[in-house]
Amino acid sequence: MNDRASPTVKAVYNESGIEVRPLYTAADVAASGGLSMLGDPGQYPFTRGIHPLMYRKQPWTMRQYAGFGNPRETNQRFKYLIANGQTGLNVAFDLPTQVGLDSDDPLAEGEVGRVGMSIDTLRDFEVAFDGIDLDKITVSLTINGAAAILIAMYFAMAQKRGYDVARLRGTAQNDILKEFIGRGTWIFPVEPSIRLVGDTIEYCAKHAPKYSPVSVCGYHIRESGATPAQEMAWAFCIAKAYADEAIARGLSVDEFAGRLSYNFNIFGNIFEQVAKFRAGRSLWAKIMKEQYQAQEPGSMWLRMIAGGGGGGLTFEQPEVNIVRGAYYALIAALSGTQTMALCSYDEAYTIPTEYSARLSLRTMQLLIEEMGLTETVDPLGGSFYVETLTNEMRASMERIMAETDARGGIVKLVSEGSIQSQVSAQAYARQRDIDSGAFRKVGVNCWRNEQEDEHPVEFHPYDEEGARTQVEGLRQVRSERDAQRVRAALATLRAEAQAGRNVMPALVEAVQAYASVGEMTKELVAVFGRYREPVRF
Repeated sequence: MNDRASPTVKAVYNESGIEVRPLYTAADVAASGGLSMLGDPGQYPFTRGIHPLMYRKQPWTMRQYAGFGNPRETNQRFKYLIANGQTGLNVAFDLPTQVGLDSDDPLAEGEVGRVGMSIDTLRDFEVAFDGIDLDKITVSLTINGAAAILIAMYFAMAQKRGYDVARLRGTAQNDILKEFIGRGTWIFPVEPSIRLVGDTIEYCAKHAPKYSPVSVCGYHIRESGATPAQEMAWAFCIAKAYADEAIARGLSVDEFAGRLSYNFNIFGNIFEQVAKFRAGRSLWAKIMKEQYQAQEPGSMWLRMIAGGGGGGLTFEQPEVNIVRGAYYALIAALSGTQTMALCSYDEAYTIPTEYSARLSLRTMQLLIEEMGLTETVDPLGGSFYVETLTNEMRASMERIMAETDARGGIVKLVSEGSIQSQVSAQAYARQRDIDSGAFRKVGVNCWRNEQEDEHPVEFHPYDEEGARTQVEGLRQVRSERDAQRVRAALATLRAEAQAGRNVMPALVEAVQAYASVGEMTKELVAVFGRYREPVRF
């Protein structure tokens, strides 16, 4: 008889707080809820994918996040990416544009074109998308506080080039509630901000039915400190808030729900991330069918971009981020996303170079061409571990959503700063775990070689001359446009906002008159005011 004590097996928990057992069997699947929510691909509840053949019919769209400097420079990067195989555009805007400032505003000094493309008027959009076929390349606008203005500008640009807006495809991020939680590029208070999201949903349902006016962005909630389960649960709470706003305007759920989309993060444990998306698809389908009585299958689809992974990248040993990015792409493919984007390896430091952006594109293309990721649907389906974890993740999401509703709902919690405080506390705790080594990060707190030479990363320089060119271009537009038409359009915009009517038609008219982002924002601020963060102790 062996008298030696059995070694103690350390308990393991994933980031969502679910204990991971050393071995999974069919009994674990049954105990977690069985296969009642599995189904077939393309069939309710869509756990295995929203299309029957998934990538066997069509690979994911590759949509790298790109934009910097002035519109002419960004146009060149767009064309470079398209020439290298990118199949969709994901537009980055600079900070002044994101918060509704013109490039010549004193508050914009030093930030014009620094971390995205600078946009002031319709002319900038005309330059940025010159030579790009909007029927072949769909465009995602990563804009939130000023989203209604930029959507109007995109539509006006497309119309001027002869495109039928009723057939135009594309997406705007336009998720303001997550801005209050995560990124901070807000302009207006919470309630009027939600009203503007409702304006875009209503306008698109009637005039641009193929366009997706909102991409609910759990991505940044996750980056700010949320767990994977919280990322999904709070994104669904936010989506429900926007759906409720649209329904209160008289829209039926099937008039708009099919054009809602999502943006989710992909860094972390492979199996937790895959289970997160499989669980999320079935939970969202259940919500839309049972709570909102959606009839159309498309209204129940979790249409998503799985992308980025920036929260997992490191300053240390940046070349290791190339490897991380490959695994993030694998997660996205195994998860059944419709669109994929990857942060480039140098993105922890700077705007990606053409070289690093091409590496990310090649990573996604390699999965299609060499690794067999497009050959069968849901390749991890049927795994005892993955099916159990999918059920457990779904239950965790439902619990978080129920707790959120019990505390007053997502809008109330965001307005008072409760969600922000919770996420910030979790981010602080995680950083302490990284600093202490309790949460292991390769090259950061383990497997470091202090003696090795650091390989330099090429920083993207700030182009002061380009910023001056942008300001001069804005001044030229102001000198050439019909000033009376601009004044009339801006007055109409303010009147429509004051009257509580949908401001999108007035924004389109102001954009067509070449009113600037800052001018339109000021009219809306005069009616709605500006957001101030709640003070919590």
